[in-house]
Amino acid sequence: MSNRRKSTPAIRIDNGSIGPYGARIAGVGHYVPDRVVTNADLAQIFKTSDEWIVTRTGMKERRWASPEMASSDLCIRAARHALERANLKPGDIDCYVVATVTPDYLFPATACIVASKLGAAGKPAFDIEIACSGFIYGLPMAASFIRAGVFKRVMLIGVETLSKIANMEDRGTAILFGDGAGATVVERTTAANDCFLSCELGADGSEPEILYQPAGGSREPVTAESIKLKRDKVHMSGREVFKIAVAKMADTAKTVLARAHLTTQDVRWVIPHQANLRIIEAAVKRLGIPRERVFVNIEKYGNTSAASIPIALSEMVEADRLKDGDLIIFTGFGGGLSWGSVAWRWSA
Repeated sequence: MSNRRKSTPAIRIDNGSIGPYGARIAGVGHYVPDRVVTNADLAQIFKTSDEWIVTRTGMKERRWASPEMASSDLCIRAARHALERANLKPGDIDCYVVATVTPDYLFPATACIVASKLGAAGKPAFDIEIACSGFIYGLPMAASFIRAGVFKRVMLIGVETLSKIANMEDRGTAILFGDGAGATVVERTTAANDCFLSCELGADGSEPEILYQPAGGSREPVTAESIKLKRDKVHMSGREVFKIAVAKMADTAKTVLARAHLTTQDVRWVIPHQANLRIIEAAVKRLGIPRERVFVNIEKYGNTSAASIPIALSEMVEADRLKDGDLIIFTGFGGGLSWGSVAWRWSA
């Protein structure tokens, strides 16, 4: 392991006034494919069992997209759900952002396709590729656009069809991943009602092989040989990911609370990236947050990467579990390696 990760500088942003505007979440929505893949289903493929998977991951089932369904198809359904909840139309959104590592194509950006299919062609649209940290990176970016007066409303969508890049000969990774999309409408409010409190973002690319897709980019274009060796699929060093994820999620969450002049006692909810139940429980224990204030849905969906936090947020809204003024900590970790946390005040 490189020692560089310990000293890598991070981006820290607090809620200093940058203009007359604030940002709030006006609507959230989600979509998961119909196909349910249970642990029993996976036991037909691998030498495994429901007990083995649940003990190590907390996952009981996940959703997989059909062969003809692309990431943009999931995005569109999640976006429509969010727009309906926000009582908005696609043309009311000024910019579309999609966070994903499983785009429809290497280019153009999936966000361009999503905006056009929703009927908002001509609007700015782009993708961000930071794996499981997609929502953590995207939310401060959307809020910053709005607080600076660039846009009035931004649609941020986290989506993955990870089943399409899972190595079905590698039990350790194939059991983890699910498909889904979560959409969030971030809109302008007054500076006095700004919901963005603080964030910390960090990354270290010195050892990408800890969690990456080796073949498919300019470093290693896809060939018949790389496909044969499954190098076009996800590769992960699980033990390294576990150790770094727990530390970074807890440490960045503590930092954003300190920068917002808050403590763990002020936190109503932690909504973490749903990577692995053991990672979540270890991180919140280190943070000192009671388990009952942590939202977890990993047993239903598995690890949906960039989609996991907005799906969780949408389910919380659906269940009426968020109240006006609730302090939320969003925290996550992913490929890059990348990590971060966001402190956000909920506005009903």
